[in-house]
Amino acid sequence: MNVVFDFGAVLFTWRPVDLMMECFPQRAASRAEAGHLAHEVFGRADWQAFDRGTVSMPDVIAQVAKRVGLDARVLGALVESIGERLTPMPESVALFERLVALRAQRAAHGGEPVRLYYLSNMPVPYARTLERMNPFLKAFDGGIFSGDVLLIKPEPSIYQCLQTRYALEPSKTIFLDDLLPNIHAAQAEGWHGIHFHSAQQASQALQALGLNEIAL
Repeated sequence: MNVVFDFGAVLFTWRPVDLMMECFPQRAASRAEAGHLAHEVFGRADWQAFDRGTVSMPDVIAQVAKRVGLDARVLGALVESIGERLTPMPESVALFERLVALRAQRAAHGGEPVRLYYLSNMPVPYARTLERMNPFLKAFDGGIFSGDVLLIKPEPSIYQCLQTRYALEPSKTIFLDDLLPNIHAAQAEGWHGIHFHSAQQASQALQALGLNEIAL
C-alpha cells in the first residue's frame, strides 16, 4: 500500500489566518477579516504561480502587496519567514513514524509492502527549508513538491507525475490532504482519499483501509 501525505496542515502547521492577525492587525482585527485577507494573499493566481514555481519570491511579494494594498516590507518579511514557520505537527509526525515502523515490520516478515510519499503544493524556497530543517523527511520513499515540477494540485497532471515517477498502483494508493478539491482530484485518478482533520481521524481511516498495525 502507498500512503501519500500532503504537508501543509497535515504534517506541518499552516495557519494563514493567524499569520494575517499577527502581521496585519489593522486589516485583520477579527478572524473573519483575517480569513478574508488570507484568501486574498494566499488564494489568488499570483500566489498559486509561486506555488507552481513560475513566479519568484520577490515578484510574488511585489504583486501581492500591490494587489491587496499591503506594506511590501511587512509582507516581504512574512513571506520570507514562512518556511521556518512550517513546523512539524507532533501527532501527525507520530502517525508517520508508525507507518515507517510498519513499513519495516512488513518488509521483515514478508507482508504487503508499505511505501510512503509526499505530494505538496510548496514553493521551492520553502521546500528546501523543510528538507534542511526536518531530517525525518528522509524516511519518505519519495515525493513531489509543486515548485520543483511546475505543477500544482488539484491539477490531474501532478498526481499523474507522482504516479508515473514511482510506479504507483492507483487502487493501492491512499492520499491524505486537508483540502477536499485535492482529495477529489486524487480519487479521480483512482486513488483512495482521506480528508485530513486530525492525526487520530486519519489513523482510523488508514486502519479501515487495511493498515491495522498502526493502531496505538
